[in-house]
Amino acid sequence: MERSSKSSGRRRSKKMAAPIISEIDLARLGDGVVAYIRTMSSEEAKERFPSIDNLPRGLTLYALHAADGTPIALTDTRQAAMSHALGDDLEIATVH
Repeated sequence: MERSSKSSGRRRSKKMAAPIISEIDLARLGDGVVAYIRTMSSEEAKERFPSIDNLPRGLTLYALHAADGTPIALTDTRQAAMSHALGDDLEIATVH
């Protein structure tokens, strides 16, 4: 039996070059529109936000950040961080 020279219905996938984007441009993509919430301990919050005084140890805090990583708010509940984002018309992105 002779094989046909035609392909067996499989298409060759063409590899597309990934677009090149700078880190700065990547951070600006969601500027003013997208935010994310990050959980952190009170100890980590003291390191990241040195201007915070008298923060008790052992707390779980929720930091709302702009798409570029700029901190917007630090709260003690996830709901408060979400409310702040909604009040600023920000869409919350899921970060893993």
